[in-house]
Amino acid sequence: MSERALPTTLPAWLARLEAAHPVGIDLGLDRVAEVARRMGLLEGPLAPRVITVAGTNGKGSTVAMLEALAQVHGLTTATYTSPHLLHYNERLRLNGREADDATLIAGFEAVEAARLKGEPISLSYFEMGTLGALWAIARQPPALAILEVGLGGRLDAVNIIDPDVAVITTVAQDHAAFLGSDIEGIGREKAGILRPGRPAVLGSTTLPSSVTDVARERQARVVALGEAFRREGEGAGWRWFGQDGGGHPVAVGELPDPGLPLDNAASALQALALADVAFDEAACRHALASVRLSGRMQWLGPWCLDVGHNPHAAAYLARRLTTLPCEGRTIGLIGMLADKDADGVIAALAPAVDAWVPVSLEGERARSADDLADRLAHLDARIWHRGDSPAEAADWLSARLAPEDRVLVCGSFFTVAAVLAWHQADAPSTAPTAEHATRSEEAK
Repeated sequence: MSERALPTTLPAWLARLEAAHPVGIDLGLDRVAEVARRMGLLEGPLAPRVITVAGTNGKGSTVAMLEALAQVHGLTTATYTSPHLLHYNERLRLNGREADDATLIAGFEAVEAARLKGEPISLSYFEMGTLGALWAIARQPPALAILEVGLGGRLDAVNIIDPDVAVITTVAQDHAAFLGSDIEGIGREKAGILRPGRPAVLGSTTLPSSVTDVARERQARVVALGEAFRREGEGAGWRWFGQDGGGHPVAVGELPDPGLPLDNAASALQALALADVAFDEAACRHALASVRLSGRMQWLGPWCLDVGHNPHAAAYLARRLTTLPCEGRTIGLIGMLADKDADGVIAALAPAVDAWVPVSLEGERARSADDLADRLAHLDARIWHRGDSPAEAADWLSARLAPEDRVLVCGSFFTVAAVLAWHQADAPSTAPTAEHATRSEEAK
């Protein structure tokens, strides 16, 4: 296709990317690395410091806290994440601001030119987006680039970039079609982001042994939660103890509850310390008090939106909800994709939910409200309503909630995105749908 025929708007580019590759998720680095070489992205460091974050759950919150903490210490940042909720622009943040359409389009144009230079190379939606984001970051390198793995680690497109510090948050079962169901095997895939001689921040005390096995094989410097760094306390006033790049002890105290997992906050602090950030305690407190992350325990009045869609994430969410007082009922508005463990998610959330509103999503991977209702019935759960869609259910609920009730919106990025759009009358046309769930990488 000639340059003159290239799309000129972001929605048109996204439509092109979705249709360009035969499969939405195509793990492997050969194709994406070759295009990156043509673009000059592998000729030197992407930025003076790069932190890459992998894990089954907790990547998004860790990245958000890394960005907030880095910025309050005066570092310029670039952050690449996936998937997005409403705007594709959410995936690339430059100095804390979403990239504009022109920046993203320029990145796509640069990737398109490179992949057609010589033997044409086909790239997936995620690969095109990753290379476009890396190109934008490389044009004006920040002091710190923060990269979130989309799926797995070893074969994810983000892994063409060598990190100075790698973070692994958690390892649990998800994406069995791509990563398998063996926890040790999943751990080995996540640990594929580790590099010889460079720090590996292990942010959970329950990681499979394969993670440390890979770290040892690759001679990475293991910095593990509960060993090299730790946190003390729960909620406001917790303390962090860790080490800097030289192995010297550092600590920060009297920290606020960021409303996100404290293990992830501790991991973010440890990763930045290893990236030679000298902490100012007041700045750390300000960053953690002000950090916000859409779709992760996000409260909109009595509505709590959380994208957790596997049992591990659901169990954490249920624990958090049970610590928050509620005078009325907790209603679970749940919509899920067919390739997710709905039984495990429902069972984990059940102790925190009084009544349920299962909803149908759209597309080939979608699960119906009737299917969810059948699974809920096996637990003798109260089903209040069956929704044709998340928005229809939100409408129905909003007219029937008591002032003391609250609603948990959960089960999928697409359920949360739809209810978030319902709250925002001007939701953009680039909001994801379950129809292209595979291509937009519902990978967290």
